[in-house]
Amino acid sequence: MPTTSSPSTNRFSSDLILDRLESPDSEIKLKAIREVKNQIIGNRTKKLSYIKLGVVPAVAAILAEAEADSDGGSNLIVQSAAVLGSFACGVDSGVRAVLDAGAFPHLIRLLSNVNEKVVDAAARSIRMIYQSKLAPKYDFFQDENMKFLLSLLNSENENLTGLGASIIVHSCETNAEQNVLCHAGTLEKLISLLEGSLSQRDASLESVATIIKNNPEAVSKFVGSESGKDLSSVIELTKDRYPRTRLLACMCLIRVRNTSSCYLQDIGIKIKLVHIFLELLDDPGQVGDEASFALSSLIAGKEDLQKLAFEADAFDKLYSHLQKGPLHPKRLEGILLAIGDLCSKLESCRSRFLSLKVLNMVIDALTHDSANVRSAACICIRCVSRSIKSLSAGHFMNEKIVVPLVQLLCDLSASVQVASLRAISNIVVDFLPHKSTFIRCGGVKELVQLIKSMDSTIRLNALWALRNLIFLADKICKQGVFMELTASSFASLICDPEPSVQEQALALVRNLIDGCVDSVEYVMAEDALILDAVGRQLQNVSKDEIGIQGMYVFSNVASGNEFHKEAVMQQLLSQTDNQMHSFMIKFLRSNNSNLRTAAIWVLINITFPSSPGAFSRVVKLRSTGVVSQIKSMVNDPCMDVKLRVRTALGQFMTFGAGSM
Repeated sequence: MPTTSSPSTNRFSSDLILDRLESPDSEIKLKAIREVKNQIIGNRTKKLSYIKLGVVPAVAAILAEAEADSDGGSNLIVQSAAVLGSFACGVDSGVRAVLDAGAFPHLIRLLSNVNEKVVDAAARSIRMIYQSKLAPKYDFFQDENMKFLLSLLNSENENLTGLGASIIVHSCETNAEQNVLCHAGTLEKLISLLEGSLSQRDASLESVATIIKNNPEAVSKFVGSESGKDLSSVIELTKDRYPRTRLLACMCLIRVRNTSSCYLQDIGIKIKLVHIFLELLDDPGQVGDEASFALSSLIAGKEDLQKLAFEADAFDKLYSHLQKGPLHPKRLEGILLAIGDLCSKLESCRSRFLSLKVLNMVIDALTHDSANVRSAACICIRCVSRSIKSLSAGHFMNEKIVVPLVQLLCDLSASVQVASLRAISNIVVDFLPHKSTFIRCGGVKELVQLIKSMDSTIRLNALWALRNLIFLADKICKQGVFMELTASSFASLICDPEPSVQEQALALVRNLIDGCVDSVEYVMAEDALILDAVGRQLQNVSKDEIGIQGMYVFSNVASGNEFHKEAVMQQLLSQTDNQMHSFMIKFLRSNNSNLRTAAIWVLINITFPSSPGAFSRVVKLRSTGVVSQIKSMVNDPCMDVKLRVRTALGQFMTFGAGSM
C-alpha cells in the first residue's frame, strides 16, 4: 500500500532543505537545489512557502560562492541561477526576495563568464526578473551601461540578445530614453534581429514597439529606414504562423499609427488589424489574454476604427468570450476594457450592450478578487454611460450599480477608487428623479471623505463627481452636499496646491450656486468665507481654466440680489486698483475668448440697470479703466464676446458711461 506524507513530515522535510543547502558538501547542495527547482516550477504555493522559509538567500549564497572554473562549481551556478529565475517568474514576492538576497549583481557578473551554460542560465534568470515591475531600472544615459546593452544585442547568444531586449522593454519609458537608444543604434540592431530566430524576432518586435511608442522622431526613423523596407517586414510578420509573432507585429503597427497618424491610413490595414485581433482572442494562452488589450489600443478614442470593429462583429465576439467564464483575470480585464472602448463613442454599440444584458456581467466584475478587473469594470461602465439616452432612461442610476460603485470608493487600490469615481462622475449627471438613489446609498458621504485624500488625483475626481451630482440638482441635494462638505472645506479646496483641483473646486461652487437666489447664500456663509477664497484665488491664477470657473462663480453670485452684487463688487475692489487690473483687466485682455466672455458676464450682472446700486458700480468701474477696456472690445474677433460687450455697453450707457 502506498504511503502518504503528513503535514508534519512536509514541514520536517522543508526545514531540512535549508540544512542541506548550507552543507559543505557540494553534491548535497546540488541535490537540494534540484529538489527545490523541481518542486517550485509551476507551483506558486510551494514557491511562497520556500520564500517564507528563507530558501532564496541560501540559494543566492551558493551562487555567489561557487567557482565557475570547476565542473562542480559551474553545475551549482547553473542550477542556482535556474532556481532564482523560477522564484522570480510570475511572483513579485519572489523577485523581491531574489533582489533582497543580493543575487542580481552576481547574475550580471556571470554574463561575462566563458562557460556558455553559465551565461545562458544567468541570462534566463535575469530575464525572469525583468518581467517584473520590481526589477532595477536600467540607466541608458550611462556610457558603460549603453556599451553593455549593445554588447548584449550584438551577441550571437539568443539568451543575451533576448535579455538586452527585455531590459529595453522594462526600462525605456521616456522620450529622452527612446532618443538615446535610437542615437546609439539600438533600433537598427533590433530591426536586424527580425531575421533571426523566433525568440529573437519576438523580443525585437516588443523592443521596437517600446522605443517608438509616442515618439514621432523614433517612428520616422523606423518607417523611413531602408526606404520603408523595415515597416514592410513588420507588416509581413502579421501573417506569421506563430500567434505571438502576429500579435507583436500588430502592436508595432499600432504604435506607429497612434504616434504618427500620417502613416498606415489605408483602410485595408485597419480592417486587417481588427480581424487579426479578433482571431487571436481564440488563443487559449497568453496571446489570447493580450489580444483584447491590443484591440483596445487600436480603437481607443477613434470612432472610425470603432465602427470598423463593430461592423466586424467585434462586440459579439467579445461578448461570447465573456459568457465562457470563469475567465483568467487578465483576459477578463482586457475584454471589459475592449468593450468599454467600443462603446465609448458609438450609440449603436451601447444599445447592443444594453440589449444583450452585458451590464449584469460587468456589475458582477465590480466585486471581482482582482483589482485590475474591478477597475476595468468601472471603466467599462463609464464608457457605456456616456449615452444621454440611457442616462435619461435611468439604466445606470439604480442600487444594483450604485451600491457596488460606492463600496469601491473604499477599495484598498487607489486605481480602483479613481476608476470608480470616474464612473460615478458619469452616472450622477443622471436626471433629477434618479439623483436621490446615489445620495440614499451613502455616495455623498464617501465622496466628501475622498475629497480630503492626500492623493490629488483622488481629490480631483471626487470633486468632479460632486460637481456633476449637483449639476441642475434640486435644493435638497445641494443642501445635503453643502452640509457634508462645509464652507471651510470649500474654501480650502479652492486654494488647493494643485491647479486642477482648484479648477474643479470652483466649478463645484459654480454649480452649487447656479439657479435660484437662495443657492447664492452658500458662498455668503461664515462671513462670505467661500467668496473671499474665490477672490483671493483670482488674484494669481496659474491657468485660464481657473479664471474662467472663478469668474462664472462671481457671475452667478452677481445674478442674485443687491447684497450679492455689491459683495462681488467689493471682491473686485477689495485690493488696490492695480491689483484689480491684475485680474479683471487682465482677463478682459486675455487671448482666451472663454475667459473674456466669463469676465464680461460678471460686469453685465453687477450693472443690471434695475439694481439700486448699479449706477455707483458703473462709476467705480469707469474710474478703474474697466469701461474703457470694454469699449475697446466692440470689434472682438469672437462673436460671443462681441455680443456680451454690446450688452454691457448698453447697460453702461443707461448711466451715461458708455458713450464713445
